Formats: sequence, C-alpha cells, structure tokens
Amino acid sequence: GPDHPDVATCLNNLGLLYRNRGDYDSAEAFLKKTLAIHEKAKGPDNPDVATALNNLGNLYKERGDFASAEPLLKRALEIYEKILGPDHPDVAASLFGLGSLYQARRDYASAEPLYKRALAICEKLLGPDHPYVATCLENLASIYRATKRISEANALEKRAARIRAIKR
Repeated sequence: GPDHPDVATCLNNLGLLYRNRGDYDSAEAFLKKTLAIHEKAKGPDNPDVATALNNLGNLYKERGDFASAEPLLKRALEIYEKILGPDHPDVAASLFGLGSLYQARRDYASAEPLYKRALAICEKLLGPDHPYVATCLENLASIYRATKRISEANALEKRAARIRAIKR
C-alpha cells in the first residue's frame, strides 16, 4: 500500500535524487512523505525516522533555511543516540550534519564540540588513519581557521594530509 515502509524507501530515494538535481520543492515533498510514513509505521524513535529527519534537515540546510533544519537535525541526533548508543557511526554522521549547520550560520562555538565528538567516534571505530578521520580533522580545522586559531588549524590539516597520502 501507499503507506508501507518500502514505499517510503523509494520516496526517500526520489527525494534525494531531486535534491541532488537542485529541485528542492519536489525533494521536500518526497522527503516529508517519507518521514510521515516512517513515523506512522515505526513510531517516533526509530533509526529510519532519524534518517528521514536528517535528509529533510539537510535539504533545508542546503536551501539556507537553518531555522527549519535545526530541530530536525537535533531530533535525528537524539534518536540515533537513544537507539544506537553514543558511539555509533550514524551518531558521528549526525553530529557532522548538525555541526555543518552551525558552521554555515557562523556559530563556531556550537559547531566545534560536535565536530570534536564526531572525530573521537571516527577515531575509535575506524582507527586514526581512516579517510573519514581526515574529513573530521579538516572540518575541525575549518572552524579553527575561521576563529583565527591558525596553528591549531595547520596542525589538523597537516595530519589530514598525511592520512590522505597514506590512503592513496
């Protein structure tokens, strides 16, 4: 039927496709329907609901509608932490998403601890030389650079470059 979770998966994929094409209005319609189906079928505290919240929140973030994005991204993070635990890869990705929202708003004080926590999770789960760790280091370095903490930024960027060189 039209409200089956498998349908939501297809709608989600269409929403992401339209988002990638820059058709944000169509993407929003598909992603909102995805969220509604998952909430109805699985309840409010389900990882699929969190994923739908993240996708919709990221769409709003890309459109520059930070006020609409923030509560969705925060709720997704809360669900992931509650269901998956504080050190799950989806938690790290959610921290990154919320951190990038704050960074886009130039709220570096809010972005920094989220990026640091995402980095710690990635290092713990993936090891110190994983490419995702390099990405986390680069994100944190961008915060340091924006806040004129140049030596700290340089050190993180150097470490990220070393990791990237290892993985070639």
